[in-house]
Amino acid sequence: MVLNWFTAEGGDGDDDMTAPWDRFRLPSSLVPEFYNITLWPRLRPNPNSGLYIFTGRSIVQFECLRATDLILIHSNKLNFTTMDEAHAAKLTAAGGGSAPDVTQTWFQLTTQYLVIHLTADLTPGHKYQLITEFSGELADDLAGFYRSEYEEDGVRRIVATSQMHPTHARKTFPCFDEPAMKAVFNVILLHPPGTVALSNGKETDIANITVDGEALLKTTFESTPKMSTYLLAVIVSDYAHLEASQGQTEIRIWARRKAIEQGQGDYALNITGLVLDFFQSYYNISYPLSKSDQIALPDFYFGAMENWGLVTYRETNLLYDPETSSNRNKETTATIIAHELAHMWFGNLVTLRWWNEVWLNEGFASYVAYLGADYAEPDWSVKDLIVLNNVHKVFAVDALTSSHPLSSREDSIVLPEQILEQFDTISYSKGAAVLRMLSDFLSEPVFRQGLSSYLRYFSYGNAVSGALWGHLEKAVDDRNVSLPRHVDSIMNPWVLQMGFPVVTIDTTTGKVSQKHFLLDPESNVTEGSPYKYEWVIPVRWMKAGDVQREIWWLMEKAAVNLDMRSGASWLLANTNVTGYYRVNYDLGNWERLFIQLHSDHQVIPVINRAQLVDDAFNLARAQLVSTSLALRSTSYLSQETEFLPWQAALNNLQYYELMLDRTEVHQPMQDYVRKQVTQLFFYFKNLTSNWTSVPEKHTDQYNQVNALRTACRTGLAECRNLTTDWFRLWMNSPQHNPVPPNLRSAVYCSALAAGGEAEWNFGWLQFKKASAASEATDLMSALACSNRAELLGRYLSYTLNSSMIRKQDATAVITAVAGTRAGHALAWDFIREHWDYMFTDYGVGSFSFSSLISGVSSRFSTATELQQLTEFVDEHKDMGFGSASLAVDQALERTKANIKWVQQNKAEVLDWFSSQTGRRWGD
Repeated sequence: MVLNWFTAEGGDGDDDMTAPWDRFRLPSSLVPEFYNITLWPRLRPNPNSGLYIFTGRSIVQFECLRATDLILIHSNKLNFTTMDEAHAAKLTAAGGGSAPDVTQTWFQLTTQYLVIHLTADLTPGHKYQLITEFSGELADDLAGFYRSEYEEDGVRRIVATSQMHPTHARKTFPCFDEPAMKAVFNVILLHPPGTVALSNGKETDIANITVDGEALLKTTFESTPKMSTYLLAVIVSDYAHLEASQGQTEIRIWARRKAIEQGQGDYALNITGLVLDFFQSYYNISYPLSKSDQIALPDFYFGAMENWGLVTYRETNLLYDPETSSNRNKETTATIIAHELAHMWFGNLVTLRWWNEVWLNEGFASYVAYLGADYAEPDWSVKDLIVLNNVHKVFAVDALTSSHPLSSREDSIVLPEQILEQFDTISYSKGAAVLRMLSDFLSEPVFRQGLSSYLRYFSYGNAVSGALWGHLEKAVDDRNVSLPRHVDSIMNPWVLQMGFPVVTIDTTTGKVSQKHFLLDPESNVTEGSPYKYEWVIPVRWMKAGDVQREIWWLMEKAAVNLDMRSGASWLLANTNVTGYYRVNYDLGNWERLFIQLHSDHQVIPVINRAQLVDDAFNLARAQLVSTSLALRSTSYLSQETEFLPWQAALNNLQYYELMLDRTEVHQPMQDYVRKQVTQLFFYFKNLTSNWTSVPEKHTDQYNQVNALRTACRTGLAECRNLTTDWFRLWMNSPQHNPVPPNLRSAVYCSALAAGGEAEWNFGWLQFKKASAASEATDLMSALACSNRAELLGRYLSYTLNSSMIRKQDATAVITAVAGTRAGHALAWDFIREHWDYMFTDYGVGSFSFSSLISGVSSRFSTATELQQLTEFVDEHKDMGFGSASLAVDQALERTKANIKWVQQNKAEVLDWFSSQTGRRWGD
């Protein structure tokens, strides 16, 4: 029979003439109901091929909604056992009756389909079962069903684990691999005695069986709720676990046996129940499953993955060792657990219809993670950190013309690499920032009411962002909240156009205006926005002496608000930085704010002290204020002891360092920063009784690290002596590490920067021996701090060998080396030389691949570097850049802006730093 393919599944326009198997989206004619999946991973290599493999059998029951003689089901890198009449699949009618025969099956590699052609049409309203048997490689590629390895007690151990998100379920079993194609999953795992099998549901039966003469365990799991394929998880390991109960929910933490014995899972176990309780209350919906497993994996590309009921983590993000981990590690564990558990409802219970709205899923979890962590650790004031970690971070990307809106058209995101590209800073951090702003101007009770209503209405289904706006609007009506426009009218400009505004307030006239903020003021992006780069802006503001922080709405390009005139006192807008915008003032108001910072900085809220610094530096880069004004925002810091303002200043001064540390500006800048940080260094020396105790306040612990790291980096002799002495003590007695856990990242870096080959080799040995992932991470970063080219070159070469540097860590190592004065050129040469290998090994499945491009190009500020980057892009454009395509565009734009900035600002920066230190270069 000849397939009349252009009528098999309708499209529109030119798409009608595209074969269904050549389209990347599934037709809507078939909808899955459930899968029965049996998988058997082999934890030893095949004696003939040397490959690790898995075998499987799948039955998927689906309903036909529209007559078709074609079944398209996703499949990638699977080998099928031939079934009826030598075809790859067998079709039966559910509940008896007859089904059409299979006439032809083939693989469509580009679109990753198993194509099954039938002798006759399937009948609408009828249900069918597709049966397949298959095998695949249990590779170490960190995608689909894959292999992770580690060594314990001198024995190499294998974990069979999974990463289905976003499009890798099809690499594990044939499936309708789109988020809206939800189904129930019934899973059975076959595995060796002595190992344990895990999946989304609880184990309901574990039986001893024999297959082909091999004794095995057969673990059967309870059915999952109706869910998307990307949330399925299957793991076989010889891990140990901890367990507890929270109400009716069983909580288990899984990890390497040594890690569990050393208590590295205790903290995660202690806070998981608290975080689950918080979200049950926050959403006003009970946790939907009977158990919550969380597991730490040695090899994992993502930071963590929200598989329903079985969340997977990098070891550094789940495990906390009280002996060696810092309080930053502890906070990371708390916030990432909160992020993943937030998804159990928002993302898993209700799932976005398609990947064009990744931002709503990830931005939401990124925002409420701070709320969940704050509930678990109320003494940390962790909610304030969203401004540094998310708002400031994404401002830097969203101020480029190569940024993109939060939401895209569905038909613009179809290829697997386009889908992966959506998981970027814009989706996570801008998403978090605009949702935080929305919660603020609605008020949290209104936000939560609308959210709960949305989740209840769409439970076990799919939705789009517009549906959330509708439920929030209903909550606004119910509570009689006054808004200037409907929720969707306020939010659409923030979601459907890229970028953000700068709000300019003239306190002499009361005029308030907005315009699209771009780091390069000569950029032109007037086209392409449905909202003409205008936003509906909630402006929170206060005057000197005010306790009340008022909100005023700016809904056009400019308006006059007489209350904004400040007279003789200062005015401050965007209090507590709840809005996603920058603020500029007339010079008189800037002057009054600086006077206030010098006379009594604590009058201004701590978040806004950080924001004044960050705004000033970025307004200067956009040529809206002078560079000298930006630098003046740091001159009060010798009086400042709080973390947020210091970190904001260091983040911005780092740009000056990246741009100018190969010029005559370097030494005066070092002198100035050392002068400013010296008082902070001695403040913490006194506070901690000569570094022997730990500051009580969470953010003080962070700022102590800043004080030490910055003082050592800028050449404060007492700091460098302290760190080298500590490291030497450790080298002399490797069994006893004298460095306080919070300070290790800074001390290791300083000591290795000052040291030679002996220190580096010792650091490498301790890295390879480290039993705690957090300790290994600190050492891995510090090894890039060396100033010796031969050592950095050796370190880069290790990234080509996964037995030296794990694949998941390779991009982090290369980026760390690229971030140093000594290693920048080495890393760039290394990437160019080994690009084909990196793209093949990291580029397809790596979540962090784009960071390789942005990291290595962060210092580019010369015409030569721009030419090299352009030639590199041209050389590899035929192959493409996969999930790093956007990062490449941003690197080119950023490099051009950097060149221009150095030309325009170097002389002024040199003069300013020299005037502050009384030293000119060459003195």
